[in-house]
Amino acid sequence: FKIMKKRIILSVVAVGIFFTTVSFKNDFFEIAKQIEIFTTLFKELNMNYVDETNPAELMDTAIKSMLTELDPYTKFYNEQDVETARIRNSGEYTGIGASVKTRDDKITIIEPHKGYPADNAGLKAGDEIIKIGDIVLSDFDSDAGELLKGSPGSEVQVTYLRQGKQETTTLKRGKIDVEAVPYYKLLEDNTGYIVLSKFNAKASTQVIDALKTLKADGADKIILDLRGNPGGLLSEAINVTNIFIPKGELVTTTKSVIKKYNRTYVTKNEPVDTEIPLVVLIDGRSASASEIVSGGLQDYDRAVIVGARSFGKGLVQRPKQLTYGTQLKVTISRYYTPSGRCIQALDYWNRDEDGNAVRTKSAEYNEFKTKAGRSVFDGGGVLPDVQLETSKFSGVTSALVQDEAIFNFATNYYYTHKLESPEDFKFTSSDFSDFKEFLKTTNFKYTTQTEKELKETLEIAVKEEFDDDVQNNYNNFLASIQQAKTKAIDDKKPEIERLITDEIIKRYFYKEGLYDYYVINNPEIEEAKNILNSTNRYSKILK
Repeated sequence: FKIMKKRIILSVVAVGIFFTTVSFKNDFFEIAKQIEIFTTLFKELNMNYVDETNPAELMDTAIKSMLTELDPYTKFYNEQDVETARIRNSGEYTGIGASVKTRDDKITIIEPHKGYPADNAGLKAGDEIIKIGDIVLSDFDSDAGELLKGSPGSEVQVTYLRQGKQETTTLKRGKIDVEAVPYYKLLEDNTGYIVLSKFNAKASTQVIDALKTLKADGADKIILDLRGNPGGLLSEAINVTNIFIPKGELVTTTKSVIKKYNRTYVTKNEPVDTEIPLVVLIDGRSASASEIVSGGLQDYDRAVIVGARSFGKGLVQRPKQLTYGTQLKVTISRYYTPSGRCIQALDYWNRDEDGNAVRTKSAEYNEFKTKAGRSVFDGGGVLPDVQLETSKFSGVTSALVQDEAIFNFATNYYYTHKLESPEDFKFTSSDFSDFKEFLKTTNFKYTTQTEKELKETLEIAVKEEFDDDVQNNYNNFLASIQQAKTKAIDDKKPEIERLITDEIIKRYFYKEGLYDYYVINNPEIEEAKNILNSTNRYSKILK
């Protein structure tokens, strides 16, 4: 009853707040009725509640709680959020130059960027900031990340924990340039390697510059690395695709129940090179714009896609201006590749009993054809032409990432091992054993889909009074699952080992050092080179 009541109230809030953005396809009288109910409810609540209320905080909570009922991408932005989004897409901002995570009354440094304020102040990945200036974060109710912002050249003292010890340093804020292409290099076999890490306003320009430079240096084949790229601007996804395919070609279609949001996007510029052999690398963290590029190039048989199925973020958002400088980023449609494949993986309208979005089962995938007649399938994300175990994210690997087990292991490794250069690093069997021992100290646990469904089966058996007959078998089956979960760490060693390697290399040599390590040791890049160096294999995959 409480859940139902919550959803009813949130629905009322939704209608009341976003009246100006709601489609009038619904009954006008019902909309007006719900607005009036909400207005009177909110007024009476704030005037009569036993304790003093904060109307702004109540409204902010109501809005954000309501939007969680829809999808993770429909969001309410206050004035600060609007500015943050603008800066993120521009590729330039003032700050400390580090990726951070705010949680549990502290800010954890995830990755300091070389030569920027956080790095210059001596902060390392794993450091936990607990005080900024005179403000103790555990006593600060608002977004603590805002305390790190300020004008260029201004200074702030921070107190942080490192390996259990409290230390202080002074940060001098500065201008941060976020490169879309942080790395490119000509490899020894005349293969040009380009990393595209995000689709900000610089993306296509920097890819073009890298491509032209590499070709001038002798590159006659290209690897475009989109692994870990979460996406960004749709316009830049179109422009990056346009680098390799002719002007006037369809790149993506958006479809919606609202007709005005049904759009087709075609290339508008002359391409840079439609012939140079091309491999695109993707993985489970390649999303949105990355999937538009990789899916489009795959559908036109313009590139061989290597790695693992991409994330499957195919929902289109558009900002809607609200009052007082606030904004609603609302999902308006879905992306489709040129062949007609839907990129979206999760169905947020059809959730399971736990409220989780439903993923399309492989048996329900639909077949589509590329321009050359090759079979490709939907089901969410882009499925590579060549799949590699090291690129995949299994259930146990995703759980390790979410639990920060890999991140924390890399932090401990950094403070207990010396490493002079990326080329010297080798993740050994002994290191993997150390990782498994480390997991025992963290109480790492995860629940498989099999366990969830087994639990539901037992609950049904209890209702039908079959539990006495089922219980013994249930316990035996559960014990078997636990054994399989323990074994899964070893079975998924290639993908786990790659993620640990990435984290460790970055601790010593930053992202630049990781890319230097990649071009020598990375299995995806090695496979891409093998494909590009075999004309017959490359052509056979595409035709």
